[in-house]
Amino acid sequence: MSISAAFFAQAQDISVIRNTVDVYSGSPNVGSAKFNAMAGSNGALGGDANSLLTNPAGLGVAISGEVSGTLSITSNKNTSSYAGSSFGYTVNKGDLGNVGAVMTFQLMSESAWKFINIGVNYSNQNIDNYIETPGNSNLVYDFPDGGSSSFGRHAYDRYGYVSKTSIGVGANHNNNLYIGAGLNFFNSSIDQSDTAIFNSTDNGSSEFFSKQNTPFYEKGNGFSASLGVIGKLSPNFRIGAALETPTFWNIDRSYNFYNDPIYGDDYAVENRKFTSPLKATVSAAFIASKAFSLNVDYSLGLTKPRYKVYGPAETELNDFFKEDYKNLSELKIGAEYRLKQFRLRGGYAYTSSPFDALTQRTYTNAGDIVDQSYSNWTLNDRNALSFGVGYDFRSFYIDASYQNISSKFSNPMLKGIADQTNNIEAGYYSPSRLISSDASVVSDVKNIRNNFFLTLGWKF
Repeated sequence: MSISAAFFAQAQDISVIRNTVDVYSGSPNVGSAKFNAMAGSNGALGGDANSLLTNPAGLGVAISGEVSGTLSITSNKNTSSYAGSSFGYTVNKGDLGNVGAVMTFQLMSESAWKFINIGVNYSNQNIDNYIETPGNSNLVYDFPDGGSSSFGRHAYDRYGYVSKTSIGVGANHNNNLYIGAGLNFFNSSIDQSDTAIFNSTDNGSSEFFSKQNTPFYEKGNGFSASLGVIGKLSPNFRIGAALETPTFWNIDRSYNFYNDPIYGDDYAVENRKFTSPLKATVSAAFIASKAFSLNVDYSLGLTKPRYKVYGPAETELNDFFKEDYKNLSELKIGAEYRLKQFRLRGGYAYTSSPFDALTQRTYTNAGDIVDQSYSNWTLNDRNALSFGVGYDFRSFYIDASYQNISSKFSNPMLKGIADQTNNIEAGYYSPSRLISSDASVVSDVKNIRNNFFLTLGWKF
C-alpha cells in the first residue's frame, strides 16, 4: 500500500473517493431506449441527438428532423455480505431520463456539403445508492472513557442526480465524411451520509455514530467540449473518432463536523474545483443493409482525476489518484435488425475497474487485524447486457428497452483516526463518544441494476 493511500484513508471519507470516480469522472450515459438497448454504442452510426453522448459527428448523419423523450425506471440493488450475514436493499426511481432533438438543414447548392444539422440532448442519471452492512459481535471497540461495544451495522446512503445538457452541430460532406462539435453542461446534486451503530456489551443498548465531516451535501456544475469525425470507407463500413475534454467542475460543499476544540459540533461550507479525465473514443460500424447494422465503440480515459489544491485534503486526494487510479476503459457493442416497421436491438458493455490493487489493514471475522490486498476496492469492473424493441409508425415511433448492469466490489468502512495533534480527525462520533481505528471492516458487495426505458419520438 502506498503512503498516499494509507494517509488518505485516515484523513478522508471513502465516499469522496467513490463519488469522484463514480459521479464526477463519469458522464450521464442515459439516452433513448434505442441508444440504451444498443449499450450506448453509436459512435460510427450516429443519426440522432444521442450522438452527443459519444461522437457529435453523428449529428451530420441525420437527414430528417427528430424529437424524442424517454422515461427511465431504475432499480439499484446492493447486497452487502460480512461475517456470514448479508443485507440487501433496493432503490427504485422513475424519472425523465433523456430528451433529444435534431434540426436538419439541407444545403441546396453545388457544394459538396450536403447537410448542416443542429442537435440538443439532455441526459439525466439517478445516482441514489444505499449499502447497508450487517454487524459482527466478535468485533468489539473499547471506549477511552470505559465500556465497550460490538459492531452493529454500517450504512452508506447517497441520493441525488447528475445531468448533462449538450448542444452541437454536425456537417455532412458528400455523404462520406461527417464532422461535429459539441458543448456539454453538467449539473449534479449529492446528499451523502456515513453512519454506524454499535451495541453495548454491558446492557445491549445501541448507539448511533456519524463519521467526521458527514453527512455532507454537494451541488456542482461543470463544462466540457467534444469534437468528432466519421468516415465512410465503403457503403457498408464506417469508422469514427471523438475526443471529449476534461469536465471542469465547480463544487459547493457543506458538511457536519464534530468535537472541534473551538466550535464543538457544527457545520462548515467550502468550494472545490475538480477536473475529470480527458476521454477519447474510437468506433467502427458495419451496415449490411437497411435491415441490419452493428457498431463497436472503445473509450479510454487519457488523464487522471485532479482537484485544485486549497489545502491538505486536496493534496491527499490528488496523491491517491496519482498513485492508485487506473485510466478507465470501456467497450460497447450494439446491433439493430429491422423487419419492416419492427426493430430488434441488443448490446453489451464492459467498463474496467478504476483502481489498482490496494492493501489495507482489515478486521477479520474473528476481530483480529491483518494486512489484506483487494483488487476490487470500492469500485470494480462492470458488465452490462441490454435488449430492446421498437415500432416505426413512419412519422412517430415508440421504443422500449431493458438494461442489466452487474458488478462486485469490496466495501471498506469504519476506518478513521482521531488525533488532533496531527490534525487528523476522521473517526466516528456519537453525541457523547468517539470510535476510531486504523483498520477497516470490509464487506463484499454485489450490485445489480435493472433499468427500463420507454421512448416516444417524432420525425419531421
